[in-house]
Amino acid sequence: MDLEAYAETHRVDWRRLDTLARRSGLSAPEIDELVELYSRASTQLSFVQAQDPDGPYANRLSLIIARARARLTSATGSRTADVKTFFAVKLPYALYRIRWLTMVLGAAFVAVALAYGFWYGNNPQMFDAMLTEEAQRAYVEEDFTDYYSENPAASFTTLVWVNNAWIALQEVAFGITGFFVPYVLWVNAQGLGISAALMHRYDELDTFFAFILPHGLMELTAIFIAGAAGLRVFWAWVAPGRMTRLQSLAYWGRQLILVGVGLVGVLLISGLVEGLVTPSGLPTWAKITIGALVLAGYWAYTWIFGSRAARANADADLADYDGGRQTITG
Repeated sequence: MDLEAYAETHRVDWRRLDTLARRSGLSAPEIDELVELYSRASTQLSFVQAQDPDGPYANRLSLIIARARARLTSATGSRTADVKTFFAVKLPYALYRIRWLTMVLGAAFVAVALAYGFWYGNNPQMFDAMLTEEAQRAYVEEDFTDYYSENPAASFTTLVWVNNAWIALQEVAFGITGFFVPYVLWVNAQGLGISAALMHRYDELDTFFAFILPHGLMELTAIFIAGAAGLRVFWAWVAPGRMTRLQSLAYWGRQLILVGVGLVGVLLISGLVEGLVTPSGLPTWAKITIGALVLAGYWAYTWIFGSRAARANADADLADYDGGRQTITG
């Protein structure tokens, strides 16, 4: 069979099928036409694939048929269903799959922060080598707390949200390098530990925790989650299993980029707490309780919905049409 001549013969029908599949609000005659063209093209695809299964004609016609099938079954027609699936299945399952690595990174972060805190706390002369006593007191008595209230709550919330979301997305995107995530976590743990030690030197450790914990519980956890996603992509490249390295990277990358998208929302909530709750006049116990409830809400969401998706053998990957055709390897 002359494949090019065969494709030319049916090109008008294929183009019409693609046009109808893309169009919204089809009339009854157009739906009938779509069904007829879809059935006809499906048969024609088998002939094309028999001649050249991975050729341009087979790939192009496969995409057209997939789009038409989705249009007929409303697989992608219901935006409400897509959103529900994302938040009830795909996102929690992606978060659930990296839960243990998230906890490991959190434990390592706390260990590094404690190590720097004790080191600087037991060697206060190290602060004198970096800052004058006036600068130290200014940080403890003014700068640390003023940071949370020097800007209007709305603009401050937006600022910290954008900044933290950007850090989280970078961790997911550059985690493939293997060193970016450890570097980011180490630097932040170091800064947190040193800051706590300086506050402790001037008997303001209670102020430190009162202003860090309300938003920091969720904010830092989000950074650990992003780090876990980035390192899992790195490991997909190091140990791809039965997939090729490119397939493994694509598979895990498609799933874990959902984590980055989901963390934008998580960090918005954390930013609201930092902008509205942390600098508020609420009692310290109330502010920390709010932060703890936000964190508990995250873990409940991840564990309940994620484990449910896991038991149902769900997948956080994209559908075949969006994710592309998979090549079977031995």
